[in-house]
Amino acid sequence: MALDGIVIACMAKEMKERIEGGRIAKIAQPEADALMLTIKNQKDTSRLFLSAGASLPLVYFTEQNKANPMTAPNFCMLLRKHIGGGRILSVTQPGLERILVLEIEHLDEMGDLCRKKLIAEFMGKHSNLIFCDDQNTIIDSIKHIPLSVSSVREVLPGRPYFIPDTMQKQDPLTVTEENFCRILSEKPMPLGKALYSSFTGLSPVMAEEICYTASLDSTVSAGDLGKLEQLHLFGTFRRLMDDVKSGSFIPCIAYDRSVPVEFSALPLSHLSAYEQKRFDSMSQVLEGYYASREAVTRIRQKSAELRHTVQTALERNRKKYDLQQRQLKDTEKRDKFRVYGELINTYGYGLEPGAKELTALNYYTGETVKIPLDDTMTPQENAKKYFDRYGKLKRTFEALTELTKETREEIEYLDSVMTALDIAVSEEDLTQIKEELRESGFVKKRGPKDKRAKITSTPFHYLSSDGYHIYVGKNNLQNEELTFRFASGNDLWFHAKGIPGSHVIVKSEGKSKEELPDRLFEEAAALAAYYSKGRGNDKVEIDYVEKKQVKKVNGAKPGFVIYHTNYSMVAAPCLSGMTELR
Repeated sequence: MALDGIVIACMAKEMKERIEGGRIAKIAQPEADALMLTIKNQKDTSRLFLSAGASLPLVYFTEQNKANPMTAPNFCMLLRKHIGGGRILSVTQPGLERILVLEIEHLDEMGDLCRKKLIAEFMGKHSNLIFCDDQNTIIDSIKHIPLSVSSVREVLPGRPYFIPDTMQKQDPLTVTEENFCRILSEKPMPLGKALYSSFTGLSPVMAEEICYTASLDSTVSAGDLGKLEQLHLFGTFRRLMDDVKSGSFIPCIAYDRSVPVEFSALPLSHLSAYEQKRFDSMSQVLEGYYASREAVTRIRQKSAELRHTVQTALERNRKKYDLQQRQLKDTEKRDKFRVYGELINTYGYGLEPGAKELTALNYYTGETVKIPLDDTMTPQENAKKYFDRYGKLKRTFEALTELTKETREEIEYLDSVMTALDIAVSEEDLTQIKEELRESGFVKKRGPKDKRAKITSTPFHYLSSDGYHIYVGKNNLQNEELTFRFASGNDLWFHAKGIPGSHVIVKSEGKSKEELPDRLFEEAAALAAYYSKGRGNDKVEIDYVEKKQVKKVNGAKPGFVIYHTNYSMVAAPCLSGMTELR
């Protein structure tokens, strides 16, 4: 979700509270299109990050400093010259535009008080940071936009600054009921789209929220709404705008199984299927959301090579398995050839020379069968031919049965590695998976200098609602370690039934399973479901048993076990109710 006008309004409120009246102590330009302002306000110091990146415009307060180039860029030097040490008089947002205006008071070269404006526009690829004088004349900008690039507005030194009105949108903070209803009735498009395309600062997510709160379908045509529906929708719309005017914001992030999917300055009731976490400030939301998304993206990119290796091996083994299954099916007729040979030996004494067929009673089934014969062979030779075909198919069946089992186990193992890649959260996790693949022969050593990587990845560690410690393996090597070296005999062991997944160990602290609370079983099963290939399903069947019932198979891949006496339950994949420990 991009920054919308409501998120910017929430940031404007936060900036007013933190930096109005403060002085700019430092100005840095850590990136080509971003600024970091250090502002001291009485005893407090704040770092404000402003980015005009085309793909990711951002504004938030942060505790983290960013590395700066050895030589400051020209725009940064210009700002230091004019507003270094200046006092921030106000932070404003024009209407509900995605724009923030910092009005700054400073001393000029003659020692006289002057005012300047630093304007941050967060408009996707048109985002910019523009420095103006008190007459709204552009002094400079972090991005220069000549007429050849934009026919709507030039952003160059000496040009007047204005907000382009290219979409002819209405200000949602001031629109009247009459105009609201008129605008919607003139929009022959889905209601949600009509809202965000007609009013400044509304994103598709907020338009969906307004429709949901008003109990209206966002996909129906706006022009088809009745008068009462229009009035009801306006009432919902106005209440949301009243919250924006009064600054009644509740910054939050919606998570889909720990992965952030949306953020907002107001609760998103239409995303009730996701877990929503509230934050104290919009800065925490923006910094946390994009840090989490960046971490997920980075791990995905880092794991791309390993995924390709595993996926290639999976496809190769699946093709091999399909071929083996077809060949195995061809051996199903082997017993027929053995019976043919026996029947020829039994009844073939009465055959005339040159016979092409033998009709005989199959004493195994009681049915009459017709056996094709080679008229150039004797009955004994025909019988031998059938016995030879039986022997060949039997040997093929025995060999394929073993090969098919090995191939199936290889597929199951590679599926488990792919699941481990899906739940990896750090580069250390990927290092351990790569080491596992190297030991299994799927990743080759590049040479004598390719030393064993140092493994620092550790299992997930959770504290249940009742205070019990739960451990979750991130990959097969950790599963092996948890189950056979870390867990005690009476500890509980959980695993998704019939699909790849993590081993989940519950430390029973010496108690029998009958003494442990039911909620502990539910939470451990939810973890086993979440850290399995079935994490995208609504429900997953989970097996659980005391660890002493779990056995390692000789020669099996890491993490592969057998158990015979177990209990089962169904759980929804989730992490709620537990605290993750580091």
